[in-house]
Amino acid sequence: MEANEATLLKIERFFNKVAQKFPKVEEPTIMSDIHLCLSQESGELLAFDDDDNEITRCVLDQWINNQDTNFYDCASLIFRKQLEKQAAIIEKMGILRPYSFILENEEREHVAELYLVDSDIKIIGGDLMNGLDDDLDNFFKDLMK
Repeated sequence: MEANEATLLKIERFFNKVAQKFPKVEEPTIMSDIHLCLSQESGELLAFDDDDNEITRCVLDQWINNQDTNFYDCASLIFRKQLEKQAAIIEKMGILRPYSFILENEEREHVAELYLVDSDIKIIGGDLMNGLDDDLDNFFKDLMK
């Protein structure tokens, strides 16, 4: 799945609108993650805070009725690249750290963690504990020997 220039521009404006809702302040008091809800059927992209308050929305026309089986994986990559591109704005949001951008499907089920903003670390994509289950299984096997 590709994103044309118009789609990338809409995504960029979308993240700018999210950042505008949380302007930089000296001492942030808001504690929230940003939940992105993307519909494969309608192409609608919505942003919510932890209390399910809508922050902003847009329709990505190019993605309406997209039938790709790996739709959310491809969308995740595109969103991660855009978040990284806009890191200077995203990391100055007036939200207590750490906070994350999380992708969800239209049923609001977790799909991927896109971007984590923390004081000392920055994680773009992937799971925080990627491969932890395998490491624990191997440790347990070694322990039982």
